[in-house]
Amino acid sequence: MAVDADTKAAIQAKLEARDAHLRESWVRAMETRLVRDELEKCQKTEGVNHYESCKWLADLYLDKLRDSRVKGYKQIDV
Repeated sequence: MAVDADTKAAIQAKLEARDAHLRESWVRAMETRLVRDELEKCQKTEGVNHYESCKWLADLYLDKLRDSRVKGYKQIDV
């Protein structure tokens, strides 16, 4: 089965788009992990005042948790 240049280019573009999507998904997940680590440090250093001092980090962490799930490239309808 011969594959012409257009089909080969389409397959290559699809694979590159898939890789880019997964890479961006992992970058967002790692950013979330960094925010979580900073939140833990802030809570340990602030002690009893961590509810007030680290609130902005906690809010940022919750926002990132909602948006940065690692998702695959396949969508399965149930």
